[in-house]
Amino acid sequence: MDRPTPETLTVSQLNRQVRGLLESSFDFVWVEGEISNFAAPSSGHWYFSLKDTTAQVRCAMFRNRNQRVRFRPKNGDHIRLRCRVSLYEGRGEFQLIGEHMEPAGAGALQAAFEELKARLLAEGLFAPERKQPLPEHIHHLGVVTSPTGAAIHDILTVLQRRWPAMQVYILPVAVQGEAAAGEIAAAIARANRLSASGEVPLDALIVGRGGGSLEDLWAFNEEVVARAIVASDLPVVSAVGHEVDFTIADMAADIRAATPSAAAELVSPNREEWLARLAQLEARLKRAMERRLAEARNQLEHLRRRLRHPGQQLREQAQRLDDLEQRLVRAQHNQLQRRRSELALLESRLLARSPLPRVRQLQQDVSSLEQRLNRAMQRKLEQARTRLAQLAQLLDSVSPLATLDRGYAVLTTTDGEVVRDARKVKSGQKLQARLARGRLDLTVDEVSDAEEGDEDQQTGK
Repeated sequence: MDRPTPETLTVSQLNRQVRGLLESSFDFVWVEGEISNFAAPSSGHWYFSLKDTTAQVRCAMFRNRNQRVRFRPKNGDHIRLRCRVSLYEGRGEFQLIGEHMEPAGAGALQAAFEELKARLLAEGLFAPERKQPLPEHIHHLGVVTSPTGAAIHDILTVLQRRWPAMQVYILPVAVQGEAAAGEIAAAIARANRLSASGEVPLDALIVGRGGGSLEDLWAFNEEVVARAIVASDLPVVSAVGHEVDFTIADMAADIRAATPSAAAELVSPNREEWLARLAQLEARLKRAMERRLAEARNQLEHLRRRLRHPGQQLREQAQRLDDLEQRLVRAQHNQLQRRRSELALLESRLLARSPLPRVRQLQQDVSSLEQRLNRAMQRKLEQARTRLAQLAQLLDSVSPLATLDRGYAVLTTTDGEVVRDARKVKSGQKLQARLARGRLDLTVDEVSDAEEGDEDQQTGK
């Protein structure tokens, strides 16, 4: 028996298949090692090897990627390379295609990432109990991302396929660069304000972007973005980069999606599943209606057999109506009698507890107290008048006016200060003398010390 001839591949075909197998089997990976055989030809691309103590691998980093590297690598540098696994078909060489390069161990961004992660974790911002579940049905979805990036395209494509009825509100922001974090945080806050005011009744938010290097994704590692996500009243789904990428925003979000497409699948039901479910419900409803119709037909047939002549039914109903009328009249009469008896009993109990006697007694008490109060007030006034007259007599006896009536005078300066010491008065000074009746304006001609004798006196005119 002849065996089938096996398929023969060319070298190019083999290398192409191996390359496709490698690139489809590996997503982006991080590789750490030492640079050797570094070359930078005029094309701007970089070619080098990464090695450790026991092995090495060829690497290429094309110009559109290496322009973002913030340092110039050289042989002997120890680096971390974010790359895709591939094969150079021309030589059949296994190689890595670099996307991002950073010094190994230096990792200023990585250190900042770890520090912020530890601090926010200690504050409880990543606690599972604070995270919100997604609504069962999302009708209005907010998306905070770049309006021109691959992420929004992937999200809209998935939603159009799975649930085209969902309303999507895009809040455009920069997703990398110095201003990106502030724009993202402001957009999250704006989405919450729009939802709270009812202007755009959002049910949930997707916040994210497509893949990139650690530097490209850094806006989603900023504290301001994490706190804006935690402060959001709307449930937030983070969709940053690829499945291997993990950011602070992913930890703070209520739900993390591996990619923007995965986020769109999380927030949308599957249209095909719903259509299948509706078809099942339609079939169940149809069977139920058919069953109900059959039962109704059987019941109708049963009733048709039991149907009697309308005249007989009318007579029976008339007789029953008369009977009910008589029972109603008797019931009303009995009820009325019971109500009258209850009313009479309540009336007698009310009269027995009438407040009128008590009110009259209290009125008499008030009148008596009012008379006693008037008499007490009169006595108090008489006592006060007598006390006032006594105090007036006492006051009059010590009043300076009584002294003035005996011929004395009060001598004051023009400023109203009472003169008690002649030594404080100067010759020519103006004085006033207050008498019992009237006042005198005086001028001092001479001042004498009172101790020199009564013969020396002050004279005035």
